[in-house]
Amino acid sequence: MKAAVLQGTKQLEVMEWNYPSLSAKEVIVKVKSCGICGTDQHIYHGHPGSAEVQHPIVLGHELAGEIVEVGAEVSSFAVGDRVSIDPNIYCGTCEYCRSNRAHLCNHLQAVGVTRDGGMGEFCVVPEANCYKIPDEMSFEEAALVEPLGCVLHGFKKIQLSSLSSVLIIGGGFIGQLFLQLVKHQNVQSVIVSEPADNKRELLYRLGADEVIHPSKAANLAVDVVIECVGRAESMELAVKSAGKGGQVLLFGVAAPETVISVSPFEIFSKELSIKGSFVNPFTHDEAISLIDKKVIDVQSLISHRFTLEDLPEAMANFPRLSVSKAIINH
Repeated sequence: MKAAVLQGTKQLEVMEWNYPSLSAKEVIVKVKSCGICGTDQHIYHGHPGSAEVQHPIVLGHELAGEIVEVGAEVSSFAVGDRVSIDPNIYCGTCEYCRSNRAHLCNHLQAVGVTRDGGMGEFCVVPEANCYKIPDEMSFEEAALVEPLGCVLHGFKKIQLSSLSSVLIIGGGFIGQLFLQLVKHQNVQSVIVSEPADNKRELLYRLGADEVIHPSKAANLAVDVVIECVGRAESMELAVKSAGKGGQVLLFGVAAPETVISVSPFEIFSKELSIKGSFVNPFTHDEAISLIDKKVIDVQSLISHRFTLEDLPEAMANFPRLSVSKAIINH
């Protein structure tokens, strides 16, 4: 089969790759669509993903497709089923798995991170990680269930009411998903901090009450801040723009070496709650439902579409392409 294989840091090559073999409780999926995540770019540039990466590897953890082969002990799926994939594979026996915190698993594996993923024509996936999708759902939408699931996990960590004022820092794809979820809660106001003028129209269409430049956000004092960028300055801004009793969700994925300067007195005097969010523990079904019911629009958020052959150049030039969300279609 053909796959885009990461041979090492910044070394991506489209080549013939071994067709996957499967165990008794696995299926082989013919990949139809695969999202390119910011984490894929982190891995491409030599940083870890949700788990440590060993080269060579086929990236792609946001994927959907059609089952073409099932293992001998697979009971819930059949050849021809249309599925979206939750990439995270938990051991089930460590202290975190056994205390209802499986996403913090000591032995976390992930499709497209520690084992070959969706940037190939076919992908082998455990039965437990497959989710059937409605007939009317596109494969592009189904591939984007995974990032919505991650956003849902973070979203559940904050408390909102009709009186809440919310600031979302970063108007890219993740910020756009959070914006839709927050707006669905009928909060008092939702502001998006985003420097790129070309995103303003879409952000207003998705429900933003106001879109401001980050330089103005430090003067705010909102109830909830959701940081979706992962840079030191945006995380520091999240703390500054939170009002008394505020909640801060640091969702953006920072580089491992990133450190931030935060005043403990500010956290103390404003009595802030600061939380992180890691991957998407068992939120896939809910994410599918939200897309299926048109509560969340992911299709119109796709800014770029690539083929496998496009990937070496696309991944090398990704920061310069002004990508909001990119999809690989096979």
